[in-house]
Amino acid sequence: MRLAIDTATEVASVAVGWRDRSAPPVARSIRGARQHAAQLVPLIEEVITLAGVTLERIAEIVVADGPGSFTGLRIGWAAAKGLAHERELPVVAVPSLLGAAHAAAAGERGPVAACFDALRGQVFGAIYAFPPDGVETIVAPGLFTVAELARVTPVRPRLAVGDGAQRYADEILRWIGRSPVPLEALPPVAGSLLTLASYESARRPLDNTTIAEPIYGRPAEAQAKWEARHGRPLPHSSR
Repeated sequence: MRLAIDTATEVASVAVGWRDRSAPPVARSIRGARQHAAQLVPLIEEVITLAGVTLERIAEIVVADGPGSFTGLRIGWAAAKGLAHERELPVVAVPSLLGAAHAAAAGERGPVAACFDALRGQVFGAIYAFPPDGVETIVAPGLFTVAELARVTPVRPRLAVGDGAQRYADEILRWIGRSPVPLEALPPVAGSLLTLASYESARRPLDNTTIAEPIYGRPAEAQAKWEARHGRPLPHSSR
């Protein structure tokens, strides 16, 4: 079985499911970034209990790779690394934008634009399509304004999802002709991470979980200030 953890946004979720997808996953979510640190471990315990299994049955951990909330991603990755170290389990990362897009697609091909709020007038954005048993990356995750994302996209998305899409809802409506889908309207994104982890094109194996870090999308504010003051990259930083 796999255990998936997503804490990239305001809505965090956990899911447990079989690798062969022989049965639907068990998934739950919580809302409120301030709840992530306190509620994530109890949420993991709840989902494992609801699935009727124990941690001994978990063979792999899947974690949202980012981009997204710096603090949220660190909380999810700390939990994933802790469980992996304790049980000597492999960990794979799946892009958080891909998870949201897959959940919003709801079995349809798409394409789907996923946009998380990156502040400063920008979004972490990507566009995906979902052919049968696969993933097509139309625009890889990056830092854009909505207008920039629209310019680099060769197709018009059928849907747009995420708090970044909501923040710039008027621009999204003009672009695709539909209002964005809020994250809280999605099924738990961790359930999509379980599915996506089966695709080689979607998963990033973490060979050394001790030093592995998520793809944040941009440096944290404190890191950016340190680098501006010292005129060089922060040692051992992840970008």
